[in-house]
Amino acid sequence: MERRKFLINTALAAGSFSFLSNKSLAAMLAAPEYKLTPLRNNVGIFTEQGGTIIWMANKEGIVCVDAEFPEPATHLITELKKKSDQPFQWLINTHHHGDHTSGNISFKGIAKNVAAHANSLINQKAAAAKQNTDDKQLYPNITYTDKWKAKVGDERITAHYFGPGHTNGDSFIHFEHANIVHCGDQVFNRMHPYVDRSAGASCKHWAVALEQAQKQFNKDTIFVFGHAFDPVKVTGTMADLKAMQNYMEKLVAYVDGSIKAGKTKEQILATTAIPGVTEWQGDGIQRSLTAAYEELTA
Repeated sequence: MERRKFLINTALAAGSFSFLSNKSLAAMLAAPEYKLTPLRNNVGIFTEQGGTIIWMANKEGIVCVDAEFPEPATHLITELKKKSDQPFQWLINTHHHGDHTSGNISFKGIAKNVAAHANSLINQKAAAAKQNTDDKQLYPNITYTDKWKAKVGDERITAHYFGPGHTNGDSFIHFEHANIVHCGDQVFNRMHPYVDRSAGASCKHWAVALEQAQKQFNKDTIFVFGHAFDPVKVTGTMADLKAMQNYMEKLVAYVDGSIKAGKTKEQILATTAIPGVTEWQGDGIQRSLTAAYEELTA
């Protein structure tokens, strides 16, 4: 949905619709706001409302990574059933946030198993208890701490946990045969990230986790990001992980240096750009600055 809005708004801004017939314009506006987008070897992405989803459909089953919200998840399931009559073997959550797990409930009675990091399950239960939404959850029944593996047909799926970053329960999910990795919200591509300190996030270790990920995967890996400033750019390369690592390192260095120089919290939060970070756009820099300040002064 956000991708479609972005493209339509861009076209409007550029005056592109003046070159379209009324029929073409009507077709664009009436087009579905979601679709299955193949990437490589039976693996693709789906985005409608929330964090990007990876799907895989091969001769032995279907696997989904993340679930957005209930309605988009239902759309995803419907589209995948058109593509394959195989069972939904796994639903995997990169982490617990609602824009990645609220749609889990749509997989109830459909997905054979739900997997996530142990901390992700703890965080999901805590968030549901706080919001009184326990009845709207489908919790993981399989958890892990460092690494987890599953095999579906010719695809091996491995979850890697490199420590806290966006939360204390974020995993990188690797489809090894396709060589595609879901980074979850460990990468906000060129947009200021949300840092959930209430769920064990760490600005300092986030860069370390990204460095470990770069050592684990290779230059041919396709990376899928939870979010991106340009919604079209939710896939990328190792260079994008490096750029996110640089963002976190520069953020921590700037805030740490400012604290040591005697700057107040208000002065730090008034910052409009992080020195050494040039590609990040949009609102939200105060989220990052606040999280780094709170972590460094805790």
